[in-house]
Amino acid sequence: MTKSYEAIVVGTGFGGAISACRLSKKWPGSVLVLERGKRYELGSFPRTPHAMARNFWNQGFEKRSRPKVVANIEQSGLFDIRNYHKIDVVLGAGLGGGSLIYANVFLEPPDAVFGARWPQSCRRAQLQQYYDVCKEVLGARPVPQPFEGRRQIVRTQLFQKIAAQIGRDSQLVDVNVFFGNDFANPLPIGVQAKNRYGALQTSCTYCGECDVGCNYQSKNTLDLNYLFQAENQYGAEILTEHFVDSIVPLEQNGADDRSASGEHGYRVYYRDLKHGQEKLSAVAKRVVVSAGSLGSTELLLRCLDQNVHGTLPRIGPALGKHFSGNGDFLAFVVGTKAPAEPNYGPVITQRIDFNLFKDFVPDHAFILEDASYATFGSWFAEAAKPGFLRLASFWRFLRHLGARLRGDTLGTIGFAFADLLGDDLSYKTCVLLFMGVDKSNGTMTLGNSGWLDLDWPQNDSAALYDAILAAGKEFKRQTGGDTFVALPNWWLPFRKNVSVHALGGCVLSDNPQDGVTSAAPATFGQVHGYPNLYVADGAIVPNAVGANPTATISALSEMVAHGITGIAPTAAL
Repeated sequence: MTKSYEAIVVGTGFGGAISACRLSKKWPGSVLVLERGKRYELGSFPRTPHAMARNFWNQGFEKRSRPKVVANIEQSGLFDIRNYHKIDVVLGAGLGGGSLIYANVFLEPPDAVFGARWPQSCRRAQLQQYYDVCKEVLGARPVPQPFEGRRQIVRTQLFQKIAAQIGRDSQLVDVNVFFGNDFANPLPIGVQAKNRYGALQTSCTYCGECDVGCNYQSKNTLDLNYLFQAENQYGAEILTEHFVDSIVPLEQNGADDRSASGEHGYRVYYRDLKHGQEKLSAVAKRVVVSAGSLGSTELLLRCLDQNVHGTLPRIGPALGKHFSGNGDFLAFVVGTKAPAEPNYGPVITQRIDFNLFKDFVPDHAFILEDASYATFGSWFAEAAKPGFLRLASFWRFLRHLGARLRGDTLGTIGFAFADLLGDDLSYKTCVLLFMGVDKSNGTMTLGNSGWLDLDWPQNDSAALYDAILAAGKEFKRQTGGDTFVALPNWWLPFRKNVSVHALGGCVLSDNPQDGVTSAAPATFGQVHGYPNLYVADGAIVPNAVGANPTATISALSEMVAHGITGIAPTAAL
């Protein structure tokens, strides 16, 4: 027998987690949450080479183009990497969505980015109350000060120094990381405690592994706050490794009816990935689609297209428009004079402003954030280092080894290994993470396979990328670095962007011609033409926000939930 709910939520990223929590509070025990990825308990994120190699998302039924090493294995891994025209996109799959692999930053964008594409109902002033709530729930705060002892983060201080040298403003950013419940008196590093919602966390260990899943539960990921409350306090039913195929409106008698408006509810068809992809369904009075910019847009495109499902034919022509990669650009400065130590501390701690927050310039408004990566990434870098770069340290190693063979003490061998590792490539490497205001004019459609395709008109945002490259080269000069190099995707002949902050596709608007979802307060986030069908995630963001978009996605999603439930949100959850 098909189960019936007050609401079904598709996805558990920021939009889905917020929707699950707020709607289950309104309707306890009557909210179903469907997540395609796995649930990750404390300490369960892969770390061995074998497990990491199988930590990617690939399901054969999706008919996507994947490298052979991934395409031949059915797996529900954490990282879903998509390759499109002029841009690659990295997505997270798991209970908590992108929060499992993001860099924790909670950054409210400046008023200037809320331009003509933003309806008046949801500009900065209208969103402020929701920003405030999300910030408190997610425990956003700067890394603890002062930078002394084990709390010293060398790269943060280096970036601050460079900002001062070039006359740019550097500010510590708020990060959604657990340092204890008392911001004024952080717990010692590595000490465990329950957060305000009762979930066990560990005071940040400064391991730099935020982007590959935190095995200490030091990140304030969504499974430790919004989703934790939805499931444990309000009885939401959360099913992981369940992939949603389609959404169909219902007739008054409960039968599927593609021509219906949705006023009588919807049936959601999904497959159980853990049990042979068994196809199942459930019905609800309302559905919130929160599968991320690409996931939500793709689901609705497949429901619109008569050659695929054709179950939601009333969706308008704006579906798939206004994609943005949020100006993401990753680069490195190698061989700095001073140490950078990019393997220690939360992944991002500060931002340097380049005409985003101050003296806004639309064509080249961006920020530069420091970034770190896990220690095992440094070992990989050493292994991948060209042989000629290791000659000097290898020669010193041979000298020490020869001394040992001549009868010197065994301790000499220890010094030999010190010499071999002394030219550590990462120690003097800065990771530069840029993001800015791109043109937000990408288009998502269905390819011949019936699955998502994306066209990114890269040249239209060339002024932004040129300014970013110039800033990176200046950073190299200021640090005395040997080399400035962009991520290999940018090298010729590829010249592709990489984004971890996909936005747009189901943007908010005052009418169906300009967007997909309603900006009217009473129906905020509702798909035009379909009562009680909502989108709440990065897909509804009208254009790039320049800053890390987590704060804005969360605030918009709280506004969607407020409209659905009629309950003003608070951080008490």
